[in-house]
Amino acid sequence: MSKTDWIKQEIENLKTQGFYNRIRTIGSPQGAWLVVDGKKVLNFCSNNYLGLANHPKLVAAAKKAVDELGIGPAAVRSIAGTMSLHVELERRLAAFKGVEASITFQSGFTANLATIPALVGKEDVIFSDRLNHASIIDGCRLSGAKIIAYEHCDPASLEAAIKENLSQYRRALVVTDGVFSMDGDVAPLDKVYEVASRFDLLLMVDDAHGEGVLGKGGRGIVDHFGLHGKVDVEVGTLSKAFGVVGGVVAGSPVVVEWLRQRGRPFLFSSAVTVPDAAACIAALDILEASTELVDKLWDNAKYFKAEMKKLGFDTGLSTTPITPIMLGEAPLAQQFSRELFENGVFAMAIGYPTVPQGKARIRVMISAAHAKDDLDKGLEVFKKVGEKLGVIQ
Repeated sequence: MSKTDWIKQEIENLKTQGFYNRIRTIGSPQGAWLVVDGKKVLNFCSNNYLGLANHPKLVAAAKKAVDELGIGPAAVRSIAGTMSLHVELERRLAAFKGVEASITFQSGFTANLATIPALVGKEDVIFSDRLNHASIIDGCRLSGAKIIAYEHCDPASLEAAIKENLSQYRRALVVTDGVFSMDGDVAPLDKVYEVASRFDLLLMVDDAHGEGVLGKGGRGIVDHFGLHGKVDVEVGTLSKAFGVVGGVVAGSPVVVEWLRQRGRPFLFSSAVTVPDAAACIAALDILEASTELVDKLWDNAKYFKAEMKKLGFDTGLSTTPITPIMLGEAPLAQQFSRELFENGVFAMAIGYPTVPQGKARIRVMISAAHAKDDLDKGLEVFKKVGEKLGVIQ
């Protein structure tokens, strides 16, 4: 018996249960339409909220930066990898978010892995929303702190957990996603802030799916709720609405300075590349100049969601452009996704462990890049497949 036979068996189990993830290959720039596995399909999958991933201004900025500064920074930020573009990007991000300071990382995931263990340790406690993203969960585990989950988007549950447990620990951190990536609902950050401030606890929000979406011109959930200066740590990503790659932590200058000294991905992993940093600055230029793309994103999302509900689909709890089409069991979701693809629509099934068992879905990601004709094409295909599989009448 091979020492890896157990892995083969687990993979077979995933296939049998409908949880095996068959990864498709993109052969075109990101946009409303893609070439996927050699086939042109309507893109309802990408996190490219504002259509910036192939925007001419971002492409031009990246090319210009490569010509002037090369590609790789060739070092970690703390040794010889901090380039002028990194400093400029962090300054611009802080101004955009309306905070005093920011620090960038290689991704939103590494931003969470850097931040949480730097703020709490084995003598401390973390109060975490039960549906927080995997990167928050992993950051919490790495910290060694006690993790206490409170009920999803429930400030009363948070307060009860704090009252019951706080006295047993040295320090505490309250952490929540801003927009929950699978359900598309928004954390009641104003109420969470009220609870955290009552007990004088550090408050952290991961705004990965709120940046470029919520707030004035996409400035995020803190702006959305008018909580400037009240949220200690605002984690975000440059990999979704910004259309590039990278992570950011914005907020308190003392927290940012501490992360420069103790954020392990900052200290031990090479810096974001030159073209990525330049493209992110170009994305900020676009967002600061106009709210047009954010406005179009919301117009598209409201139209698509309303029409899907008219057809009889269940779009769950979403109040954002993330539109889950709730189907229940993973095999049905996977079959639905395959049927969509055969009919020219690329929308992947999401199942366990990304979402709880029995909560499988197709997650539709609406973008400002979609024209109304694109949305109508998608609605037509969803209706056809939904009727064929008995999901709608």
